[in-house]
Amino acid sequence: MMKKALAGLLLIIAVYVAMDRFVMPSYTQQGKSVTVPDVTRRTYDVAAGALESAGLSVKKSFTVRYLKNVDSTMVIDQRPAAGSAVKPGRTVYLVVNKREKPVIAMPDFYGRPLDEARQILRRLEVGVKEVAEQEILDPDEDGKVLGQSIAPNSMVSTDASVSLIVGRIAEEELVERKPVPDVLGMSLSQARSLIVEEGFNTGNVYYEYSSLLVPNTVISQKPAVNTPAEPGQVVDLTVVTDQE
Repeated sequence: MMKKALAGLLLIIAVYVAMDRFVMPSYTQQGKSVTVPDVTRRTYDVAAGALESAGLSVKKSFTVRYLKNVDSTMVIDQRPAAGSAVKPGRTVYLVVNKREKPVIAMPDFYGRPLDEARQILRRLEVGVKEVAEQEILDPDEDGKVLGQSIAPNSMVSTDASVSLIVGRIAEEELVERKPVPDVLGMSLSQARSLIVEEGFNTGNVYYEYSSLLVPNTVISQKPAVNTPAEPGQVVDLTVVTDQE
């Protein structure tokens, strides 16, 4: 009888401990929310500490483009935004400046539209020294890069400059065109809204995995930024996903 009583007592104690440590904390967390504090313009370590003190998780992310004269330890943006009500333990992405690469391989721009070449060079932090036009007869070469002063795959520093030769054919355009808007770095919903506002249509959305960039951020677009296009032109987007 004593053994049965002791076993029953131990069972009651075990159930109590389990309820106290696991079930009740989970139950009491339901319905609770945490207001995300504003940690922009703080160093990453200070911002991360403030968020963790508020009961939130933290993950470092980087800008799509390298920003000159911006301290790489300073928080530029945060998602979710300050003031958002989220569940305890929610991950907050802190965006800091992308680390500059010392050298890059020069891309091959032959046959690419000039604006697409400019977009790639801006992303690589390489300047355009000069753009020379070459008269051509083939309409398919109009506005396309036909030559570059730095050979493809040459290793250059990010402060280098390259000159481009672009084909140009004299032809009167019958339909008025306007430049495709720049939606790089925007969220997918923001990008779609701006594209429609500018008179274009959104097309396919492709996803590319990255553990460093903020999910749902646009990192590429086609046609490229400022490409002259007719109203209604479809713009395809490539967006970051955190799912491999």
